[in-house]
Amino acid sequence: MTDEQVTEQDTEEFTAAAPPHPGAAGTGETAFGDAEAPPAGESASAAPDEGPDYLALAQRTQAEFENYRKRMAREGAQAVQRGMSKVVKELLPALDHLDVALGAAEGHEDVVRGFALVRDELVAALARVGVQAFSPEGEPFDPHQHEAMASQPAEDAEAGTILQVYQRGYRIDGTVLRPARVVVAA
Repeated sequence: MTDEQVTEQDTEEFTAAAPPHPGAAGTGETAFGDAEAPPAGESASAAPDEGPDYLALAQRTQAEFENYRKRMAREGAQAVQRGMSKVVKELLPALDHLDVALGAAEGHEDVVRGFALVRDELVAALARVGVQAFSPEGEPFDPHQHEAMASQPAEDAEAGTILQVYQRGYRIDGTVLRPARVVVAA
């Protein structure tokens, strides 16, 4: 028997014997042919007037992310600065002691030369990270940058002028790490 010889009767017998298809009519489920399509020109997901709202939301989100990125970069730089400041503050007493040792070792040229090399290397390393020493002798007293240890009368200096520096001050990028300890003219 060939395909052409299949009769209508054979087709009816085959479909009657097979179990109904889940989407077939009469089984309680909807077939694709029963579904209704939305009218032409309408979108099933969003109304046409919501587009500008989504654009504004995307722009706000992008701006918020950019602000967040900048804030994180700024806070990261500040954290690095705080960490560096803390390490430098710990090193400053050692640098002060080197200065005292240099003064006490006079007459022993080899010792003085060794201490001077170490001190110069330490000062250069601090300068590379932005730390600067300042010794304000002869300048007017500024309580934001100087710490007055004593005051004494001076005939040749104006009142409020720094006469002597006990201990140098240090700055990192313009911020005072340690104020200079000074004697002020009264």
